[in-house]
Amino acid sequence: MDEVARHLLGCHVVAGDVRIRLTEVEAYGGADDPASHAWRGRTPRTATMFGPAGNAYVYFTYGMHHCLNVVTGPEGEAAAVLLRAGEVVAGEDVVTARRPRSVRRDLARGPARLCVALGVDRSYDGTDLLAGSERLRIEPADDTPDPQNVLSGPRVGVTRAADVPWRFWLAADPTVSAYRPAAPRRPTTR
Repeated sequence: MDEVARHLLGCHVVAGDVRIRLTEVEAYGGADDPASHAWRGRTPRTATMFGPAGNAYVYFTYGMHHCLNVVTGPEGEAAAVLLRAGEVVAGEDVVTARRPRSVRRDLARGPARLCVALGVDRSYDGTDLLAGSERLRIEPADDTPDPQNVLSGPRVGVTRAADVPWRFWLAADPTVSAYRPAAPRRPTTR
């Protein structure tokens, strides 16, 4: 899955008139990856993550954000790549209507913003991203990024296995989200 993650950089994710060139992604394994949603096994929420590869795994988080992943493992084995950020290369008028207070570099900078830019919600879960659908699809990169310009580092916002360097991004690209380690959860008192 980390190899697939690297290859997704520079690819375009397309929804209707909106086209975004991917500049940052993050890989997640299944049973062997404690940062993965599927670490504890298959649930109704994670069922899509178990295949087939090429499908969208869309989840809702923090009660307000959607996140889009590409399923990458063989059928029955959970693995996915979170689409973290990108550059809007077509449909900017549609995206700015969805995100009116954002500057250009922030239109799809971060996984939740990327979903808003594309208009993606849970109804896209399970969509075949390789079938060429007008609704949502991934297309190959116009030009493959130079491997020397692809950086990797720790994953964002996870407390378990955060140090695994499965976050990949294009060096010096302004649309890449800022790295923020997860804040430890505070114990609640009653």
